[in-house]
Amino acid sequence: MADPMRIRAQATGDKTTVRVLMAHEMETGLRKDAAGKTIPAWYIQEVSAQWNGKTVLTAQWGPSVAKNPFLQFSVKGAKAGDKISVSWVDNKGDKRTDEATVS
Repeated sequence: MADPMRIRAQATGDKTTVRVLMAHEMETGLRKDAAGKTIPAWYIQEVSAQWNGKTVLTAQWGPSVAKNPFLQFSVKGAKAGDKISVSWVDNKGDKRTDEATVS
């Protein structure tokens, strides 16, 4: 399992800005190792975010996304104390879900 995501959710008025830093190698499948063998593709395919259990974001990613990707989005109506959870699934079937409280 991958390292935990760093999630920060900060409310300003009726808008909450969510920042997520994901730990993932994100291999394209095009690079070669020192022996000249192709490194297999390994990347996040699906990302979703929930606000108090309601889905507010879904995204399909591919191999062109950088290593340890950063994601930022806004949620209208979220307030301090609400829960934001972010989940991803990669092309090998690995999954990760982490949660933060809006401050």
